[in-house]
Amino acid sequence: MTPPRLSLSMRLRTWCAIGVARLLSTMRPGRLEKSLRALSAGARPATREEALRCYEAVVATSARCAGRWCLQRSVAVSLLCRSSGSWPEWQSGACLMPFRAHAWVAVDGVPVGEDPALADYFRPVISVHPRKAAVREV
Repeated sequence: MTPPRLSLSMRLRTWCAIGVARLLSTMRPGRLEKSLRALSAGARPATREEALRCYEAVVATSARCAGRWCLQRSVAVSLLCRSSGSWPEWQSGACLMPFRAHAWVAVDGVPVGEDPALADYFRPVISVHPRKAAVREV
């Protein structure tokens, strides 16, 4: 697969998303979930095409994210989607036999950029879905 050709704007947004994701991925799980929920506020659900385009941009830009660093990759993809107003389903889960942990993004419950069978093995423990911003009454 040839890497996608990214505009200057998309490259800059991708680099920023990857950098912020690296910082966020060092947080404890509860704090990371709370931060991602705040970032997802007001976003519309990402389409499969949007999420896949962001996934491809992230893995083409960062060798680290293209490798084993699934947490940073999934957070970066979510942040990159958010930079255009959308949010995928961010999920982190585990498999028990043998124990493994994984983080990924999905649209309509189907993993994006990952093996679709992933959903058969990993059970989500933390999920951050797109949500509307809270409306405050005055």
